[in-house]
Amino acid sequence: MSFTIHGTGICGGIAIGQALLHSHTRLEAGHYLLPRAQIAEELGRFDAAVDKTRSEFKTLRDNIPSNSPPEFEAFIDVHMMILNDSTLSKVPREIIEREQCNAEWALKLQSDELLAQFDAIEDAYLRERRADVFQVVERLMHALGGQPRYVPDIVDTGQSKILVAHDLSPADVLQFKQHQFASFLTELGGTTSHTAVVARSLNLPSVASLHYARSLIYENDTLIVDGTQGVVIVDPDPQVLADYRLRQHQNEIDRKKLRRLRTTRAMTLDGTGVELHANIELPDDVAEAEENGASGIGLFRTEFLFMNRDTLPNEEEQFEAYRQVVESMHGLPVTIRTYDLGSDKNIDGADRSALQNPALGLRAIRLCLTEPRRFQIQLRAILRASHYGNTRLLIPMISGVNEVDQTLHQIELAKQSLRAKGIPFDPQIPIGGMIEVPAAALALRMFRRKLDFLSIGTNDLIQYTLAIDRTDDSVAHLYDPLHPAILHLIALVISSANRTNTPVALCGEMAGDVHLTRLLLGLGLRQFSMHPGQLLAVKQEVLRTNLSSVRLLARRMLRIADPERMQSMLERLNAD
Repeated sequence: MSFTIHGTGICGGIAIGQALLHSHTRLEAGHYLLPRAQIAEELGRFDAAVDKTRSEFKTLRDNIPSNSPPEFEAFIDVHMMILNDSTLSKVPREIIEREQCNAEWALKLQSDELLAQFDAIEDAYLRERRADVFQVVERLMHALGGQPRYVPDIVDTGQSKILVAHDLSPADVLQFKQHQFASFLTELGGTTSHTAVVARSLNLPSVASLHYARSLIYENDTLIVDGTQGVVIVDPDPQVLADYRLRQHQNEIDRKKLRRLRTTRAMTLDGTGVELHANIELPDDVAEAEENGASGIGLFRTEFLFMNRDTLPNEEEQFEAYRQVVESMHGLPVTIRTYDLGSDKNIDGADRSALQNPALGLRAIRLCLTEPRRFQIQLRAILRASHYGNTRLLIPMISGVNEVDQTLHQIELAKQSLRAKGIPFDPQIPIGGMIEVPAAALALRMFRRKLDFLSIGTNDLIQYTLAIDRTDDSVAHLYDPLHPAILHLIALVISSANRTNTPVALCGEMAGDVHLTRLLLGLGLRQFSMHPGQLLAVKQEVLRTNLSSVRLLARRMLRIADPERMQSMLERLNAD
C-alpha cells in the first residue's frame, strides 16, 4: 500500500530507487565486576580499542577519494578530536579502576553523561553535534567487541539504492560513497546536520527528520524522494511512479539546457546587465563557481579556514588561501569577508552554548574587534592577496558607526605594517559592510558615507528582524523571506544605495531562490551572490525578465500584508 512520509528537505531534486536499510547498534552494554587482578588487563583492552578506532579514522582520512567534497576531511578530523579528548579516551579508564567494571560498561556510563549534556543544550545547531559523540562511541563499542561495523550487503539489481538510516556520520557516507547511492534518508538531523552538508556537497536529493522512517519502510521498498518538497513516497502506484520518472527526466533535460548558459552574459530582456557571483567557503570551491559561469566571488566565508582544527591558521596560510582564490578568478572581483565566528561557529574550544542567546552575543565584527592581534593577522593576509587581483574586503554584521570606524582604523594599521616591511598590496582596496542587522538597514545613511559597497545578508536579517532562530526546526515555519517587514528593509537598502550609486549586493539564501529573482530585480537589485549550483537557474530567470513589467508588481507587493495575497502576487510576477 502506498503512503507518504514528510520530513525536512535538505537537498532538492528527485530520486527514485529501492530502500536499503542501514542499522546502527544502540549503545548498550552488559555490566560485570572484575577482580582487582584483572583491572590492568581490562585497561589494556580499552586502550587497544581506542587505538584501533583511531587507526580506522586515520585509514578513512588517508583514503578519501580525490573528488570528494572538502567537508569530508574536516568531519573525520572532528571525530578524531572527539576520540582523542580525555572525556572519552581517559575518563572511562578512571571508571574501570574506580568501579572495577568492564570497559563496555565504563564507556556506556561516560557516554550517557556526555549525551545528556548535549540534550540539555538549547541551541539547535550545537545540539545536533550530539550525533558526532554517539558515532565515535559506537565505533569504540564495536572495537571493544571485536565486531566490524555493519555495512549493507548491496546486490546489484540494476536499480538505484536509497539509504535509509536512523542517522549517518560522514565516515559512514565515505564508506558508502563507492556504492553511488541516489539519496540519503535519515530519521534525525535537520538542515544544519552533517548529513545535510554531505548530501548538498554530493548534490543528492535527500530528506531528514523522517521520524520512525525505519519502522515504516522495509528493505527493497520502492521509494520516491522529493528533496525539494521534503516528501518520501513509499511503494508508489504505477501512475505516480510514471509521473515522477517523467519529472526526473525533465529535471535532467533542464540541467543540460542550463549548462548552455554558462558563458552567456546575465542581461534582462530590456538590456540591463546583472552580476551573478558565487558564495564559497574554501579555495577549492572556486572550480564549481567557474564551472557555473560565476562573474565573481561575492562572498568568501573565511571562517571555514578557522574551524575543525587544533591551531589557528597563521598569516602565511591565510594569505596563500586568499591569493589562490584571487588568482583563480583571473581579474574577476573577489569579496573576502573577515571571519564571522561566534554564535554557532566557534574556535579554540570556546564553548558559548551556555549563553542564552549566542547569536546576539560576541560574534562576527564584534569578536574581531575584541581580538585585534588575531584580526590584524587576517587583515594583513587579505591586503597581501589584494596585490594579485581584483579584491574587496567585507565587514560582517555591522550595527553601529563605531564598529565601522574601529575596523577602518584596524585596516589602516595593517596597511602601515605592510608598508613598513615593503610588502605590496592594493592601497585602494574597496571596503564594504554587510547589512544583516535591522539597525544597519534603518541607519544606512551613516554607513554609505564611510563604505565603498554594501552586501545584504538576508539569512541573519530575517533571523534578527523576525526574532527566529533559523537553526531551530520548531520555529522554521515562521522563517519567511516574504514577510512585509523583510521586503521593506531589503527595498529600503537597495533604493537608498542606488540613489547614491553605492554598489549593493545580496548574498543570503534569497539570492539563489529563482522564485524571488524577479521580485529582487523589480526592487532594483543588480548583483546577486549565491551557492555556485544555483547560478545558472537564476541566470535563466534574469534572461527572460523584462524589468519594465516587474517593477510595478514588485512595488505593489510592498503594500501587501496578507500572506495569501503576497503568494498570489508572487505567482503573477513569475508568470511568463
